[in-house]
Amino acid sequence: MTVLQKSRPVRKQLPTFMSFITFMTFMTVLTFMTFLTSVIIPATAQDNQFAEAEIIMKRANGFRGIWYMNQPSNDEYVYKYSGGLAVYPANHRPFAVYARAVDKTFFCFGGTDSTNSTLMHNVSYFDHRTGKVANPLTILDKKTTDAHDNPVISIDDRGYIWIFSTSHGISRPSYIHKSKRPYDISDFKLINATEIVNGKPQPFTNFSYFQVYPVKGKGFIALFTKYNKAGQRVIGYNTTADGEHWNEWKVLAHIEEGHYQISTERNGKIGVAFDYHPKGKGLNYRTNLHYLETSDFGKTWQNIGGEMVQLPLTSPQNPATVHDYASEKRNCYLLDITFDQQNKPAILVIASKGYEAGPANGPREWTLYRPGKEGWEHHIVTTSDNNYDMGSVYHVSKHSWRVVGPSVDGPQAYNPGGEVAMWRSDDGGRQWALERHLTRNSPMNHSYVRKPVHAQDGFYAIWADGHGRKPSESFIYFSNANGDVYRLPRQGNAPMLTPQPMK
Repeated sequence: MTVLQKSRPVRKQLPTFMSFITFMTFMTVLTFMTFLTSVIIPATAQDNQFAEAEIIMKRANGFRGIWYMNQPSNDEYVYKYSGGLAVYPANHRPFAVYARAVDKTFFCFGGTDSTNSTLMHNVSYFDHRTGKVANPLTILDKKTTDAHDNPVISIDDRGYIWIFSTSHGISRPSYIHKSKRPYDISDFKLINATEIVNGKPQPFTNFSYFQVYPVKGKGFIALFTKYNKAGQRVIGYNTTADGEHWNEWKVLAHIEEGHYQISTERNGKIGVAFDYHPKGKGLNYRTNLHYLETSDFGKTWQNIGGEMVQLPLTSPQNPATVHDYASEKRNCYLLDITFDQQNKPAILVIASKGYEAGPANGPREWTLYRPGKEGWEHHIVTTSDNNYDMGSVYHVSKHSWRVVGPSVDGPQAYNPGGEVAMWRSDDGGRQWALERHLTRNSPMNHSYVRKPVHAQDGFYAIWADGHGRKPSESFIYFSNANGDVYRLPRQGNAPMLTPQPMK
């Protein structure tokens, strides 16, 4: 059943024909304004006509994922990308964190109401001892349907859960919430955070593409994007000892028209991979792959060879370059990054010929980069049919790696997502084989498979589904390390809910 088919309960509440006409007029205007906001008007140019988010703090009574689309393409694929994007985008992280102290994986996601009319920031957890999930708490209504505003989650040294509610550009504010008790999602308080700007504390109420990591004994380090007046995505980072008082944002790179970045953390070491937008080619053209790392809470940054790098980087030719996709006239889409047991990075990307959906820009090559004796090495894991077929990479053991993602064609071919599969390499990532199909014969595409921090066997990956070419309901799923898949109940009133095994 699609979202548009769900208007019947609402119509029953309208007593007259004129009320019905008024309602339909309102819905038409609302739909048009949502379209303008998320698609036509750049994030930096959107009107500040939208209300601030509304704090909800109520049980969601089920797991309903947000459906979202971006840029109508006027072809058979309908949109540049679309679908169930509850744990989108790749540049938000993490969506899930395992807490050993209570044997639970806490996670957040972009939820919605029964008609997909707004974005709800929800938090829940999977109890590894019982196999059940907590009925989500809705922290706030973000007053948009833009899945770029999805939240991310973190857990500090004392077990307090933090939800960082991001924004897409500068038109909507961002928020930070902290649980009132350790390892408890029943209630959160709003943090009136500040950041240092030009030497003075200012409200810290705007951040995009947020990626946050607790570092034991130091606080949080976060990598995120700020938009300049030209609408360019400038990447950088900030640190805080307490989550409330943030230091001064520092720029990592501003090459030509900006960047996307992804990052990871292990034992206090941060690794970040990023692309860039060449001047004059538009933000749909993203290319090159770069990498930097820090082991001292952002005081210094090095490339993979240990060479100190002076920030910010401003040229496409720089010491952080991993692969020059620009010279090959190919796009690079960042999927995931992780460290192995020796704190060496592995970066997963998709390389393609262009941004438009369809077979003309194939093959989309899932490519894993790892440092070798002679510099960076890369090997193809598999191929798929869309640039936004996002999956995650796992380090299993010394020489063994896994990739889990929607790499098999789905029911809406050439749209984002598909059927989820598990790939494995036992020779350090050089050769790959299909280990298991996780989903089959699905009515809708599965997309954006995300790896929890400290992922455990019982809750190994989380994602959502949705129709690739029209608005739809979106279910949320997780799998264990064996590849068994469970769907989270869309409706439920009990405090703890039982996931449904998928066959």
